[in-house]
Amino acid sequence: MVLKAAVVGTGADPEDRDRTGYAMAYRHAPGYRRLDGVELVACADIVPENAAAFADNFDIPDRHVYEDYETMLTDADPDVVSVCVPPAVHADIVIGCAESGVPEAIHCEKPMATTWGDCRRMVEACEDADVQLSINHQRRFGKPFTRAKRLLEDGTVGDLERVEFGQDNLFDAGVHQFDLAGYFADGAAVEWVLAGIDYREENRWFGTHNENQGLAQWRYGNGVGGLASTGEGAGMGADFVGCYMRLVGTDGAIEIGVEDGPSLRYRADGSDWTAVDVGETVHGPTTGVVRAGVGKVLERVPGVDARRVRPTSFVERAIEEVVDALREGREPRISGRRSLAAAELPFAAWESVRRRGRVDLPLDVDDNPLEAMVEAGKLGVEAPDDAAGGSGEGSDDADGGEPGREPEADPDAGGGREAVADGEGEADGRSE
Repeated sequence: MVLKAAVVGTGADPEDRDRTGYAMAYRHAPGYRRLDGVELVACADIVPENAAAFADNFDIPDRHVYEDYETMLTDADPDVVSVCVPPAVHADIVIGCAESGVPEAIHCEKPMATTWGDCRRMVEACEDADVQLSINHQRRFGKPFTRAKRLLEDGTVGDLERVEFGQDNLFDAGVHQFDLAGYFADGAAVEWVLAGIDYREENRWFGTHNENQGLAQWRYGNGVGGLASTGEGAGMGADFVGCYMRLVGTDGAIEIGVEDGPSLRYRADGSDWTAVDVGETVHGPTTGVVRAGVGKVLERVPGVDARRVRPTSFVERAIEEVVDALREGREPRISGRRSLAAAELPFAAWESVRRRGRVDLPLDVDDNPLEAMVEAGKLGVEAPDDAAGGSGEGSDDADGGEPGREPEADPDAGGGREAVADGEGEADGRSE
């Protein structure tokens, strides 16, 4: 049986990426097209020219190009829908898709939603409708992370004691590391979170507030601790930690995405660092000159699919997991239910700031504490008139295979306009 896939929120030019849009749909589409028995049949975006350009790029017929996702669901009848709209409207569109009774699976960009209540509503709606929900935490499928997990399981650095990470912020970018931290901690539940942040300058990613600088600490039920530093200046975030993630064990440490160093290395029993060649950065595969040249040649050979030659991106691997789980009738490793654990932590950190103390989980608020503090004038920045803001996609550090850190303009993101028009947050099938 052929599965039909569709995308809500195509985004604009994928080569013109910034913190208002990242066009993540252009990264989802190849993930469906490379799989046997899957056909990308439709797309929707409230900006017609964006939808048309996406359709032309991926050979979607004109009759299945839409401005609103509801009509797309009715006409195209997709089995799987990728939601690549801005984070502020993830919940409305995911819930709308689930309640339509059309798709069997929904794959949504991260961050999951802009309030903790909406995150939970998304999961509940999909469970009630018996629809598979997954969140695009694609880093779980990257070799630097899977190999690091294997080193932990092999006891290379003893028992895991602490997970550390440095990132631009806790929410839009940091949710990847919160998800990975839970992965390395064997899925243990977090007991509490304590955090402090600075927000002296407005910092919106895809229309949503993110702190300028922060420090967060948390603890899992199995005794593993967590520590995160955020910010984009000297002495903060990744610059402070010295790597994308560090796993501290009883007998050594593992570092992932070392600043100006290897993608993965470990040190045990006081020995020197040992680099592990995994052929990928924390963002995706590194394509060698020879292999890239071969791919270019094969693109010109009739009847040969060059997509079978190049390495798969992390997003493509995540979509393969989504499709495999649907076919096998099992819960995806990046399911909505499992993704709640990572989604809760940025909100818990900001709630700790609001309460000026430690927050015990589960979190008992529904709103976005940072947004509430900004709008109440409790932080250094006053809420602007267009507080709903944002016209770009939701975000996901485009794991396109280029080495290095997330692009300066934005790490993780979306690029469509399907859900936010003129800076307002009306949900109509917009795009990340």
